[in-house]
Amino acid sequence: MSRPNVVLIVADDMGYGDFGRFNNGYVETPALDQLIDDGTCLSQHYAGSAVCSPSRAALLTGRYPIRTGAITPQEVLGMDRIALGEMTIADHFKSAGYSTGMVGKWHNGALDPRFHPNARGFDEFAGFRGGWADYYKWRLDRNGQFEMSDGRYLTDVLTQEAIGFIQRHQSEPFFLMVPYNAPHSPLQAPEDITEKYVSKGLSRGVALTYAMIEVMDQGVAAIRQELAARGLADDTILMFTCDNGPAFMLRDDQVPEGVSIDTTRWNCDFNGAKGSVYEGGIRVPMVMHWPAGMPGGGRELADTMHFSDWLPTLTSLSDVPVDGGKPLDGVDVTQILRGDAQSSYPDRFWQWNNYAPIGTSNAAMRSGDWKLVRPVNSGIHFATLEDEELADRYVAKDIEYKYQAENIPEMFRWPEPERVIPEPRPVELYDLSTDPNETNNLASDQPQRTTKMLSQLGSWFEEVETERQAIPAV
Repeated sequence: MSRPNVVLIVADDMGYGDFGRFNNGYVETPALDQLIDDGTCLSQHYAGSAVCSPSRAALLTGRYPIRTGAITPQEVLGMDRIALGEMTIADHFKSAGYSTGMVGKWHNGALDPRFHPNARGFDEFAGFRGGWADYYKWRLDRNGQFEMSDGRYLTDVLTQEAIGFIQRHQSEPFFLMVPYNAPHSPLQAPEDITEKYVSKGLSRGVALTYAMIEVMDQGVAAIRQELAARGLADDTILMFTCDNGPAFMLRDDQVPEGVSIDTTRWNCDFNGAKGSVYEGGIRVPMVMHWPAGMPGGGRELADTMHFSDWLPTLTSLSDVPVDGGKPLDGVDVTQILRGDAQSSYPDRFWQWNNYAPIGTSNAAMRSGDWKLVRPVNSGIHFATLEDEELADRYVAKDIEYKYQAENIPEMFRWPEPERVIPEPRPVELYDLSTDPNETNNLASDQPQRTTKMLSQLGSWFEEVETERQAIPAV
């Protein structure tokens, strides 16, 4: 069998509840629903982080994001960047003779050409490097050259760019990532589709979100149709996932005037949302379809899988050697996907906060069915008024340049604000086999398990943070 193509589609801020299949059709996603029927749906699949830049770093490198230096989306401070010593999945596929492309959102090194996708293994790039873009007043970075908006809706533009890549490389093996920015803010969508959801009684913010998802779903359908038309569908590993859970609370500048910043919507009753290490922030959809290499037909796999697994797994499925690079945290789940073996899975860890990582706040680990959570320590605050003003300067600058991050000529060299970190909140323990919504804290009922997992989480954090601090300055 020839080596398969790979098309990896990544949504932005989307949960299981944002599929029509899982929310009784409130949002119309016929293409994604059909993909579930045709392929394999992973029901316990985890992002690499609760927010986008570090999560994408795990997907691209097969390693925990703290190790890579991509710790938070603050691009003007360089905290979104994957360290130059890391190899990406595109590096490996390119070295094996694949044509590699990315269409859409990068956000793993927005401001420095050394961190541009073309320098990180992608032969072709068409998209934007920052964290978000206006859906109508966009500026497209095409391999370092910029094209101004022609008024089309950005999601449709990205779909056409993806189709163009497939057409150009149909006669050779290719690896294509399509990280759409939908339904990430700013909330903007075609009015006719938005009004359809408003007429259902939904708030305008949720209606806009669902409309953004519906347009993206149309893009998924168009990509599938193109693969079929070119005779590539059977030998293409087609995947759809999301970088983190849905965003429920936005800022005033992220929504149209008069629209509520609260876009809370149903997400399978999972606890938490984007930014949280509870299930709602890190358990994300993954649907796979590969007729020539995997069983399909609406199969569900409940094995626990993680973003870091896809580098070792996709290279294995494609017979791409992983030469060089640093030790991976991900594992090859090929046998599980093909139905040849039951899961034997390592423990998994998460931690995220703004600025440098704090291991005692918003951290979690999963071991088998058990999940330990260190809740967000809301008592963390800036030590001085000057530190608080420094943080405000960052936020103001980020808003000013939010749609065109490349306008910033250089990284801001501001020192990190000094923080006061009080005693952490009590630890929580959940049995996800019976309590996937994390409603029953069993920490006091399972003191030995809690103590052991707390120690493991602490040791993991110390290891990855030590590695991060050793990354050479650039």
